[in-house]
Amino acid sequence: MLPGRYLRTAIASLMALAPLAAAQAQKNYPDRPVTVVVGFPPGTSVDNVARILAEQFGKRWRQPVIVENRAGASGAIGATAVARAGADGHTLLLSSSGPMTINPHIQPKLNYSPLEDFVPIGQTAVLPYMLVSNPAFPASTLGELAAAARSQPGKYTYGSIGRGSTSHLIMSLLADAAGIEMTHVPYSGSGQVQTDVIAGNIDMTFDTVVANMPMVQNGRLRAIAVSTARRSPLVPDVPTVAEQGYPGFSASAWLGFFAPAGTPDGVVDKISATLNDALRDPGVADRLSSLGLEVHASATPVDFRKMVEDEYARWGGVVKKIGVQLD
Repeated sequence: MLPGRYLRTAIASLMALAPLAAAQAQKNYPDRPVTVVVGFPPGTSVDNVARILAEQFGKRWRQPVIVENRAGASGAIGATAVARAGADGHTLLLSSSGPMTINPHIQPKLNYSPLEDFVPIGQTAVLPYMLVSNPAFPASTLGELAAAARSQPGKYTYGSIGRGSTSHLIMSLLADAAGIEMTHVPYSGSGQVQTDVIAGNIDMTFDTVVANMPMVQNGRLRAIAVSTARRSPLVPDVPTVAEQGYPGFSASAWLGFFAPAGTPDGVVDKISATLNDALRDPGVADRLSSLGLEVHASATPVDFRKMVEDEYARWGGVVKKIGVQLD
């Protein structure tokens, strides 16, 4: 055993070397292929974004960046895999907002904690939602919709892609803000919801702008409002919820990168800088816009962490209020 003074000297030397080691890790990162895990199938919005940005990362890092789809459980399988991966920045997660800020409140058996098992790196994009109705619905504005719903509570129906989904919760937020009661009809997928709104089997739905836009353009659906704080450049003529009497209303889905907890700050900062550089590329922005996404970058990982924490608390409150929980 080393004498006390030698042990203290050795510990001090190691502590002095730690910042150098961290700086060297950042400088050398990545020193082998990087895997971006996506918790959804190929061809989804999250997958498409991952492949666009993986290509950009690979060019900048001069290392292969591989997208791995680990779909299932509404994104939870992919998130769990990354939470258990090595904390060196070579396994990353591109997640939508659901697995990180909604699912933990409605799925009691999740194998990860969004706030404890991950380091937020940066936001990439926002998916704006749009409220649409059957063209025969007797309201073309939120004011008219609210008046109709108040006159006959529970009569009007809205569809979503499932209990606790973003489309369900955004509509719940609006109903709460407007003080109205409508009947929720959950479905297993977006296509069937849209089909039933067009057929008049249900009255309306909140779904992504990109999903609804073609049917709005050909007149088979009527656009009433978009959910984001500002009008979407994809449908600039459609007013926001906030513009129609609900100031401060803003809700959407977002996509962002995460690393396993314990990933060195220097590595996280390097990934964040690379991500923001890629998102500033006009060609990348155009490709993301063509998918119906709006580019939203976080200035720093700290900014993104704050946003994730705020969203986690916000959706938790909504879930608690409407009493949603899945088995």
